[in-house]
Amino acid sequence: MKINDLALKLGVAAVALVVPSAKVSGWLGDAEARYKENRAAMAANPSDVPVAAMAEDQYCTPQLKAIVRRVAGACGLLGGGGEGGRGCQPMQAASVASLSGEDFNALFLPLSQRAHIIQFDPLVTELDPAAQTQLEKAWADQRGASFFFVVARASSDGDTKKNEELSAKRAESVLKHLENKFHDPDLKKEVGLLWLGESFAQLGTEFCGWQRSRSGSAEPCTDKEINRTAFVAWIDCAI
Repeated sequence: MKINDLALKLGVAAVALVVPSAKVSGWLGDAEARYKENRAAMAANPSDVPVAAMAEDQYCTPQLKAIVRRVAGACGLLGGGGEGGRGCQPMQAASVASLSGEDFNALFLPLSQRAHIIQFDPLVTELDPAAQTQLEKAWADQRGASFFFVVARASSDGDTKKNEELSAKRAESVLKHLENKFHDPDLKKEVGLLWLGESFAQLGTEFCGWQRSRSGSAEPCTDKEINRTAFVAWIDCAI
């Protein structure tokens, strides 16, 4: 091979390496573009995608795997599913978790730098603009994971049954926004919903320090505000 030809090919390869790096630096400004490029890179270079085993020792405990598997099974995400098998069905939180509320919340503490908390006003189930932005940021941060976990809650104000309905609708609002925003044909194979109402695993104010859609608000974050929420995160446990 001629030296000039070799130099040309090396130059092209160098450009090919530089261009993706430049794109990665621009993901922070556009969650949708960031997500699309992430999926394209995963498809083109599957060997470069982070795998579940890399994170297993950090937080993928047997208890967390069991909960994620139960939610995934109820959502039709395991075993291929059949007609009508996609998406999530209502679940009893205590039976899915098989843990105390405190122990359930403790499973997610190692995700403090990755999970996002989407906040809602009282009696509101629709995402406001800040919540949409926070959700899109969470969705873009896939890192090779295959399961997007959504845990919706309600505060202790009002009727218990009504609060169960509020948390269910909040979870559905998260799924609906992801569907409308990203038009991903595999989305319902990736998203698992769990709604807790007010009766199980209420968050403490220590979660106010996590990434929240209203973290810049001048209003204090109270125990009621932190539970009018949907907790969202990609989980890369092998289930």
